[in-house]
Amino acid sequence: MRGRGETGRRCRLKIGFLWSAGSSPAVRTIALGAALLATTACERHADHGAVVVSTIQSAPSPTGSTRLPLTESDTPHRVLRDALAQGLVRFDANGQIEQGLAERWIVIDEGGSFIFRLREAKWNDGTPVTAEQVVPILRRLVSPRSGNPLAPFLTAIDEIVVMTPQVIEIRLSRPRPDLLKLFAQPEMAIVDRGRRGTGPFRIIRSGPPPLLRPIPDPRRAEPEDDATPAPEDDVRLIAESPGRAILRFARGQSDLLLGGRFETWPLLDSVQINQTAIRVDPAAGLFGLSIVNRDGFLGDAANRQALSAAFDRAAMLAAIAPNWDATDRVLPDTLDSDAPPQIPGWALLNVDERRSGARARVAAWGQPVRLRIALPQGPGANLLYGQIGATLLAVGITPERVALDAPADLRLIDAVAPYDSARWYLATACAPCGEAAMAAIEQARLAPTLAGRSAAIAAADAAVNADTPFIPIARPLRWSLATARLRQFQTNARAWHPLNRLRAVTN
Repeated sequence: MRGRGETGRRCRLKIGFLWSAGSSPAVRTIALGAALLATTACERHADHGAVVVSTIQSAPSPTGSTRLPLTESDTPHRVLRDALAQGLVRFDANGQIEQGLAERWIVIDEGGSFIFRLREAKWNDGTPVTAEQVVPILRRLVSPRSGNPLAPFLTAIDEIVVMTPQVIEIRLSRPRPDLLKLFAQPEMAIVDRGRRGTGPFRIIRSGPPPLLRPIPDPRRAEPEDDATPAPEDDVRLIAESPGRAILRFARGQSDLLLGGRFETWPLLDSVQINQTAIRVDPAAGLFGLSIVNRDGFLGDAANRQALSAAFDRAAMLAAIAPNWDATDRVLPDTLDSDAPPQIPGWALLNVDERRSGARARVAAWGQPVRLRIALPQGPGANLLYGQIGATLLAVGITPERVALDAPADLRLIDAVAPYDSARWYLATACAPCGEAAMAAIEQARLAPTLAGRSAAIAAADAAVNADTPFIPIARPLRWSLATARLRQFQTNARAWHPLNRLRAVTN
């Protein structure tokens, strides 16, 4: 990788035809494409010109649109929303809280009230932003009717009020000191009814793909300075399939790939990419199978526990990606609970003992057991299903794979935690749960004090562990590809990489 003003180096890809007859079409396509690309040299990006970012597209989207999507949850739309609009706060390169529309804030009453002072900011059409405009937007975002996926975790918000033209107070009925991490998510970006945002970027060419340029900060621009960003500050944002995104990076035609997940990880085996470019986030969240059908065999908690015990998690994950750590519990740590995470009763048994117990329960059921497994598409999901199916067959259960949104008995949950509360983990895993577990989670939500909330969360963890609505397998696998040009890029627990925090700030 060369720096500014240096001569670029040429490189060649070394790709072989390494697929088998049973490889998926996606794997064969990317391998063939990479082999063809290997015949020509490639120019690696130096630190000049726009930063080219590929985002893996998980769902079709209109091309060439500059309208800000409000309810989309796939990576391209979330990245674009975060670039064109910001909340009161936002995430920095390390996944920590930094200023957004608010230049400062204070937390009072042990997390019972948050007071934000807005910075001098303008909408992308140049008009000033005021608290009177921001407050109704925030009220809509936290409303249960908004469609915002974060709304169920914002129910403690009682009032959002204008204190002065530049000061907003968010009053809570129950203390929530971790509220800022929710407000930093792209879903909480301030977008008015005219689809206007406040940056940090604006679209200067709609494309496709769109070209984004930073909005000058009025607090820093000198009066005689037009504050025109350098070309290197621009970002060209591309939404495309995983195969195309990986090939683009391998050719040296992009600087960053965002949105890598477990189902696309095996595609990396088909191209030669410098290992230092592969960046795996220490993502916090849930990866496992939600038991969504509680009829028949799965209606018995002991059967659900036996099924969870039957999986050799380490072997399952090793078949997909190296060094992917397994887990057998819902909570990754104590977090805001006042007790350590609950450990399942079978955790001390070896795999043979656990599978023997599961086999006995299936046999005792007295009739055939067939389970539908809902998974996404992709080579990683194919490998995961192979491991799940082999385990189920080994204990006497017939597996059937179905689409992720189809009626199912077990459905994959693969989600990064938006904030560090045990209640998010328990509520997300509890879909559905038995009445006792749901009541315990509701008590944690309504607890009037932090001490009472911690105790209620510990009780809810115990209730969920007994109910077994979820089969934990691992932490979410999130990965990116980044060139050395992006010196500010950092992996982080939020697995979030804002476009304005990629290149190191230079003078």
